[in-house]
Amino acid sequence: MSEEEEDIILSELDDDELVQQMFDDLYDGLREEIMESVNILLGRGWAPYRVLTEALVGGMTIVGNDFRDGILFVPEVLLAANAMKGGMSILKPLLAETGAPRVGKMVIGTVKGDIHDIGKNLVGMMMEGAGFEVVDLGINNAVDGYLEALDAEGADILGMSALLTTTMPYMKVVIDTLIEQGIRDNYIVLVGGAPLNEEFSKAIGADAYCRDAAVAVETAKDHIARRHNAMSA
Repeated sequence: MSEEEEDIILSELDDDELVQQMFDDLYDGLREEIMESVNILLGRGWAPYRVLTEALVGGMTIVGNDFRDGILFVPEVLLAANAMKGGMSILKPLLAETGAPRVGKMVIGTVKGDIHDIGKNLVGMMMEGAGFEVVDLGINNAVDGYLEALDAEGADILGMSALLTTTMPYMKVVIDTLIEQGIRDNYIVLVGGAPLNEEFSKAIGADAYCRDAAVAVETAKDHIARRHNAMSA
């Protein structure tokens, strides 16, 4: 089937059918099809935020759940996230124009001395797929870099990653600095990486340990919801 024929078929679907097809296309990592479907929905008068939440976030929720349950694996999730990014490349400028609400904003980076980033990258992609804004600082981040980004970006969440046992303790350096500056309670601090565990997370004063990207998304959503509830109480 030619690309033109595929486009015609997508355009012939009604809204509900097209959203379901987008779920399938995200699951299969079909970037071009997702971008085409996003444009079709926008052309039908869908608000950018509605396309994001109902079609893209809805589809990535299925991907995240199957990743959590061991049905999908990292390569497939990366393909799905890449397809999601294709759709987001169209929506991001439109969302900025309309001032659409955001779920939350996360600054994420691998800690000082550590250059591993596959897990961090996957978390960032999955968080974007769940509707979060993500600022990725990359690898080998010192405490000053984290603090500057948190302040400049107006972030809600700090995510730190480490794959080496020798770099894990640096997470405590960052958290202790937040405490010293009196801003620890301003941020939800999530930590992750292969050598970490729940006990380590509690010992260094993080809000939660996330064993994988799917858990990171669920944990972030839960903490953001709790924070909103506390503020509105």
